[in-house]
Amino acid sequence: MSQLALAVAAVALFAGACSSSDEPSTQTGGASVTAPAPKGAGNAGGGTLTVFAAASLTESFTALGKEFEAQHSGVTVKFSFAGSSGLVQQLTNGAKADVFASADQTNMDKAVQGGVIDGQATVFATNKLAIAVAPGNSKNIKTFQDLNKPGLTVITCAPQVPCGSATKKVETATRVTLKPKSEEQDVKQVLNKVQSGDADAGLVYVTDATSAAGKVDKVDFPEAGQAINSYPIAAVKGGQADLAHQFEEFVLGTEGKTELAKVGFGSAQ
Repeated sequence: MSQLALAVAAVALFAGACSSSDEPSTQTGGASVTAPAPKGAGNAGGGTLTVFAAASLTESFTALGKEFEAQHSGVTVKFSFAGSSGLVQQLTNGAKADVFASADQTNMDKAVQGGVIDGQATVFATNKLAIAVAPGNSKNIKTFQDLNKPGLTVITCAPQVPCGSATKKVETATRVTLKPKSEEQDVKQVLNKVQSGDADAGLVYVTDATSAAGKVDKVDFPEAGQAINSYPIAAVKGGQADLAHQFEEFVLGTEGKTELAKVGFGSAQ
């Protein structure tokens, strides 16, 4: 073989060697094979999901937020808990959020009418009132009517707040008009006044009294069934729609139902 032929053969062998890769091939039968994504990888890149939620959802949603983060890599869930009416006002005034969860349908309807909701709202839980009293119930409060005992300091929610609206419905059903010392802007403020001793009794939700077991006693009363609140959830217009809908589905799913049931929320009808 001539020197020219030997040179050509050497170049060919060198080029063939350079074309091979140190990495294993991902081609099978001409098609690219993609490895399965690990759990939670659907939101690679992460981000912050902002949820506006009724104050009565504080304990349940805080726990669900942590579970959601664990299943969605890189995602952080940030909550703003307050009275539903106040949250709607913030949203209609331009506050940024991805999800809104209300303690009643009325305030969700206001959010829809205000043009801040994306798509349909879905009811995910129900709740009803209970009376929160100091541990031991030294005032011997057993009925809704007992809240009008002389010398008793009672706290309720303001009428525009879902727990306040529910209180008014019970007053109508029982024909008992309460004379509260103050009307608070969310149910946690009522609960805090009972816990601090500033009030002898407060009308809160069953779930709030249950979550504060040991700090307050819960007094159930049958007339609470006259004012069952439905809790709807929806994505907020202009937010992260895909992630918001994933959180909605999470709340509506097994994890959500289990966590909500722990503190006494009823299931959606």
